[in-house]
Amino acid sequence: MTDRRLTLMAVHAHPDDEATGTGGVLAKAAAEGIRTVLVTCTDGRCGDGPGGVKPGDPGHDPEAVAEMRRGELEKSCAVLGVSHLELLEYADSGMIDWPQNSAPGSFWSTPVSEAAARLAELMRRYQPDVVVSYDENGFYGHPDHIQAHRITMAAVAETGLPAKVYWTTAPQSGMQELRRIMLELGADWDEPDGETPEIGLPDEQITTWVDTNEFSDQKYDALAAHASQDESIFFLRMGRENFASLMGVETFVRVHDTTGAPLPEDDLFAGLR
Repeated sequence: MTDRRLTLMAVHAHPDDEATGTGGVLAKAAAEGIRTVLVTCTDGRCGDGPGGVKPGDPGHDPEAVAEMRRGELEKSCAVLGVSHLELLEYADSGMIDWPQNSAPGSFWSTPVSEAAARLAELMRRYQPDVVVSYDENGFYGHPDHIQAHRITMAAVAETGLPAKVYWTTAPQSGMQELRRIMLELGADWDEPDGETPEIGLPDEQITTWVDTNEFSDQKYDALAAHASQDESIFFLRMGRENFASLMGVETFVRVHDTTGAPLPEDDLFAGLR
């Protein structure tokens, strides 16, 4: 227990990731007076350009996309009440097996030790009590998400600072309903062979369930701030009511803890206040 201001640090791969998996806990923490630090690792240049133009297609300007997405990220942070935004500004590596994976300056091609050292410096500066990032598979296998996981865990090991470390996840109990809505909205959910990809965890493996319903509108608005990516942010097509019912609880796996707080828990800061 401490009288100093608590700090939450979220380490994400791209602009808009902060809103999808942690928009609720970031807004909730900010409302509770907790300092929130968002570290965004890449510039998002492999996102859609104006009019939905895709990377590699005529009219897609990676530099312009990166600049546009930075502005959207700043708007999202304002909506969520993020105290500090830190940009590592590595080049977006694109999806698995894209040529951007190995491009000079891409996040995926950057040595883990190099990027982790930069993140460790930020951890020393902000002294986070709680750090949130992704699991070993980056939640769904995106190279930049996997790299964000790797540098986060390396920086945690190097600094030994956070009292608690979490990985984002989703309960499989709710995935079928999400899949149904996604398919109704025309989203590509199934694998090419027709099988549903395994995303999330069995409910009993989830350690931390945080009710963020009170902040669903902020989370929705933060996603909406990333207007250039609305084609791929299918959550926005749900409408606010479906969004709140499906996205109003954010779930995590606690992978490091020095507080002894019992599990399961409903507060990332259990044991710290």
